[in-house]
This record gives sequence, C-alpha cells and structure tokens, in this order.
Amino acid sequence: MPYLALCLAMLLWASSFIALKTVFAVFDPVFVLFCRMVIATVCMLPFLLRRGSRWRYHKGDWLWLLLMGLSEPCLYFLFEANALLHTSASQASMITATLPLLVAVGAHFLLRDRQRLPVWLGLALSLAGVVWLTSGSEADASAPNPVLGNALEFLAMVCASGYVLIAKKLSPRYSALTLTATQTVLGTFWFGGILLTPWGHWPQHYPLDAMLWVLYLGAFITLGAYGMYTWAVGKVSVALAGAFINLIPVFTLAMAWLYLGERLTGPQWLACLLVLGGVLLSQLPGWPQRAAGRD
Repeated sequence: MPYLALCLAMLLWASSFIALKTVFAVFDPVFVLFCRMVIATVCMLPFLLRRGSRWRYHKGDWLWLLLMGLSEPCLYFLFEANALLHTSASQASMITATLPLLVAVGAHFLLRDRQRLPVWLGLALSLAGVVWLTSGSEADASAPNPVLGNALEFLAMVCASGYVLIAKKLSPRYSALTLTATQTVLGTFWFGGILLTPWGHWPQHYPLDAMLWVLYLGAFITLGAYGMYTWAVGKVSVALAGAFINLIPVFTLAMAWLYLGERLTGPQWLACLLVLGGVLLSQLPGWPQRAAGRD
C-alpha cells in the first residue's frame, strides 16, 4: 500500500503542474494558493472531527510543525507559483528530479543517515543537468524567462526537501492527517495574509473552468497527494520515498505534451537525460565504504 500511495501521489503532483500553469493564466497565484489551502482544510474537517487524527505532542514540537508548514506549503508554493509564471511545466517538472538527492543530502546532515559516494556523484551530475537545461533554454510563450523560473523551482525543491525530512521526523508521533492539516491551516493563514497586502489581488471574474481547476488543486492535489505521501513516508525510508519523485517529470512531460502542447528541444532532452542519469546513479549499489563512516 505505501508504494501504491506513492505512485498515486506522484501522478497527482505531476498533474498539478498542468493545473497551475492553466489557472495562473486566469487568477493571481496567491489567490489560487489561498483557495487551495481553504478547500483542503474544509475537506479534512470531517476526518479531523473523528479520532483518526492521531498525535502525541512532545515538548518543542511546535517549532518543527511551524518549520514544516513554512517549508511547504508556504515558501514552497510561493517559489513554485512564481516559477511557473516564468518557465514551462516541462522544465519545472524536470527540476523536481533533484528532490531525492536534496533529501538524501539533508538526511546525511540532519538525520545522520550517511550517504554513499554514488549519491554525491549523482547530485553533481543532476545539478549539471539542471544548469544545462536552464542555460540552454530560450524564451518563448510558455517560458518567458526560463533562467529565473528554473532557479525559483530549484529553491522550491530545497523547501520541499525540508518538508520531507521534518515529516519523517514527526511521523512516529503524528498521523498523516494531522501533519497535512497542519500544513493547510498554516498555508491558509500565510496566503490569506498575503492577499490582504498590496501584493495580493482578488479576481474580478470567476470563470467556471478555472474554478474547477482550483477545486481540483485543493481537494485532490493538496489533500490527496500530500496525505498519501505523508502517510507513505512514515512507512518506508526517506530515500525510498524520495526516489518515487522521479516519476513526476515522466508523468508531467507526457501531460504537458498532450494538454499544453509543450515541446523540448534536442539539447533540452539531453539535459533532462543528464538530470535523470544523476538520479539513477545515486540509486546504484554503493561502493565499499569505511565502517567509520556509518552510524
């Protein structure tokens, strides 16, 4: 069941690139993200009122819960929303392939989960692919400023890696429902507060198709994908759960081609292969490692 939940979460997350790219052409990103958090919170209320939201608070957990919510959805969605205004869904999804490596590096330093040499080599190879993908991209209708957009998407992945590591730390004491609810409530206040500033803009019109996309993002992506992923990450290792992220660019490239008509150039495809090659390298069996390097 954890593997099935991870696959479904990746499929939903891949579709979110298409949904966001579509709806951002109609609504202000902050408004979309605020509605997304509110919808997810409302959908969770019936479950929260039941006894399924297990939690055992330990002293100091409030800080970890706050950092988790700040990492994702707050900062993560701000970076990703602005990234999709400047780059294509296809390129943004390829940047997500670096997330497993960022999680592995974070686990090395924060969870004392020592990483093998292939992980470090894979990280360097993937980052080289990201730089190549970004520098070789030319501005077009779907990616008016790919350099800025891809850089923002990479910052979003840094925030996402923080969320994964903190969720793993808290999962023994808090259910997936509790952690997901914490995220959506914090996100509601975060994006609602931004809407009250001069940087927030309420829409003048509410097209039905765009509102349906917002409903899909809130009910299916935020609640479904995050709920399944947070539950699964408590059942399997962080590295294994992170490896499933590699499915997102595969799903997204197919969806972006079918729905948005996006195409990648030859050099961009080579850069994508370099990114995925680095990820695959990181998954290879480790070379001999000194016992002193293990905890």
